[in-house]
Amino acid sequence: MTLEAILAYIHILAILSMVVFISSEAAICRTEWMNARVVERLVRVDLIYGIAAVLVLLSGLARTYWGFKGGGWYWTNWLLHLKLGMFVVVALMSIKPTLMYRRWRRELAATGALPSDAQIRDARKWVMIQAHIIAIIPIAAVFLARGFGAK
Repeated sequence: MTLEAILAYIHILAILSMVVFISSEAAICRTEWMNARVVERLVRVDLIYGIAAVLVLLSGLARTYWGFKGGGWYWTNWLLHLKLGMFVVVALMSIKPTLMYRRWRRELAATGALPSDAQIRDARKWVMIQAHIIAIIPIAAVFLARGFGAK
């Protein structure tokens, strides 16, 4: 019972961290606020977001294997696969802004040039789509936790 509570706490903390940092990216990736310090901050915030996402995945997997219900219950439920699928979509979508931020930092260091307004809007669009998909994942989670979709 204590292990279940600890695993749940770690998972929720990782989820909240992920949400905070994707929200931070969305907040600071704006054309009107872009400067050299923001480029550096975006790279750092995105790194922390990525670390939080890995912790969400690892803690979620730990819950399925060592949690009270066990892997047999979780892995036969289509809602877990839906959650995991949405998470993978978000993870794959996060690659583009990550590469953009790193390219912006390299270009800034090499030439002193900031990203164009179109590049900033494109990165923000990708971040916002991720944030909206992340907001849908808990719907599957709450139904999964209450036994819906179980065989």
